[in-house]
Parts: sequence; structure tokens; C-alpha cells
Amino acid sequence: MSELDYTAGMQTFTANQAKTQFGHFIDAAQREPVRVLKHDRVVGVMVSAKDYEAMRLFYADRLQHRLRQSAALAKAAGLGTKQLQELLSDPD
Repeated sequence: MSELDYTAGMQTFTANQAKTQFGHFIDAAQREPVRVLKHDRVVGVMVSAKDYEAMRLFYADRLQHRLRQSAALAKAAGLGTKQLQELLSDPD
């Protein structure tokens, strides 16, 4: 198991099991994330709508924080709107 294997210990369904036991698969995903394997590789993770929305909000908040932080650093470095537009413009 690699240190990036965030799915270790999750309940697991093969892609075929997820298809043939879809009701059970959905019920399991309401309780905890469920990984899906195809040819012994993780190809997906099913989560409940509630968990998905929580993750979406978390990452949206994280992005907003990073954007505010970057804007503050640019301002502190003396980069104004004109300089930032020049840096971000397409050279073509």
C-alpha cells in the first residue's frame, strides 16, 4: 500500500458488483465512501450527496482563501491591476 492510497480500508465493490448490486452499493455509500475497482485498480469512489457537497464547499472555501492570499501578496509586492494584466495576458 502506497502512502497515497487514501482508499485503503474503505468498503470495496468491483465495477461489476456496483452494477449488479446497485441498491446495496448506494446504501453503503450513504454510510461511508465506497471505492470501485476495475481490473484491480481504483477507478472511482462513491460518496453520499451530503459528503460530496461538504467536500465541494471545503475546496471552494480553500480556493477563495488562496485567491485572497495571492491578491494580498501581489498588492504587497506593488503589483497593480495593470501589471497583473500584463503578466497574465497571452503573448500572442
